[in-house]
Amino acid sequence: MTAIDRMMGITRHPIPLRPTDAAVFMGAPAPRDLWDLVAASDPYALVSQTPEWMDAMVALGDVVNATRWYRAADGRDLILPMARRRFGGRRATRSSFGEGWGFGGLLAPGGPTRVDVTGVFADLATLPALRTTMRVNPLQADVWDLADHPEGLIERKRLAHVIDLAGGSEAVWSDQTTSQGRRGVRRARKLGVEVRRDTDGDLLPVFYDMLLQSFDRWAERQSEPRWLARYRGKRRDPLEKFAMLSERLGDAFGLYVAFHEDRPAAAVLVLMGANAHYTRGVMDVEVGGTTNANDLLHWTAIEDACASGCLTYHMGESSEGSSLARYKQKMGATPVPYAEYIVERMPLTRMDAALRGTVKRMIGFKDA
Repeated sequence: MTAIDRMMGITRHPIPLRPTDAAVFMGAPAPRDLWDLVAASDPYALVSQTPEWMDAMVALGDVVNATRWYRAADGRDLILPMARRRFGGRRATRSSFGEGWGFGGLLAPGGPTRVDVTGVFADLATLPALRTTMRVNPLQADVWDLADHPEGLIERKRLAHVIDLAGGSEAVWSDQTTSQGRRGVRRARKLGVEVRRDTDGDLLPVFYDMLLQSFDRWAERQSEPRWLARYRGKRRDPLEKFAMLSERLGDAFGLYVAFHEDRPAAAVLVLMGANAHYTRGVMDVEVGGTTNANDLLHWTAIEDACASGCLTYHMGESSEGSSLARYKQKMGATPVPYAEYIVERMPLTRMDAALRGTVKRMIGFKDA
């Protein structure tokens, strides 16, 4: 049992697996009303696992909705949000999700079990798709790890950071946020940093301008041509993507922008549902780097998440021991190891890694 399981009062017991235990595939795409019901009954659910999120993905034109519906042996309905590339037919690659679209993975009443995930793995292994990728909800890492895995499954270890909001904002502030984090919030307030929350997309141009600046900084750190960094960044995160999310998600879309003396200092995009998910962060180094604007941004979003009844505040992925990981822990987050899973019929992952490695060597790329 994980710490988050205990926090939510969910008990999981190892169950000897039998063929009759496995969930069975019922159809795709899953009925929308059923998807809504299952998402509402899963305490781990994230906004990126909802039909509205899929609507935004499909609206951008690259994928179609291939979300799968299963039924467990005990009668529970299970939903696996999944996108399929528009071109390629039956062999087109599928994902749930990754590739800039956040966490996917299985939804189930009360949260999925090891038996549920075993059935899903068995089903995915039969698909004709050349590759199926799943970047699952980190708080479900235990059941995905303990499930029976199909032969040849590729498992990539990853690390996320999550804040437990069960005790409310006062408990997060006093028991989880470090003294350094609290000082940063107080300093930003003392300097007059102002935080505005935008749910309509009005501040997206301000956010996106800082995002473009961040592409340039990463290019410099990684010895990458600026044009290439911008091309890759805009391909992964075009402005239209955020505009579509704002339109489709409504109040679940929270863009927090910090201003100092009317100049934009930093911004974070936080999705609010049963759980909160910080999914993008940007900063104007000249302004935000000297005012602790990021500290106040996150603390404001954490307070809002607590007020909205969110159980957790996901802070996304980071490398173990990195400055980003240390920052998240400063704000009260706990490291949560999990994995990305890949089922493939051709060695696409190995070929992709080899090609990327060759290109990096050619341009002198340095992983930062």
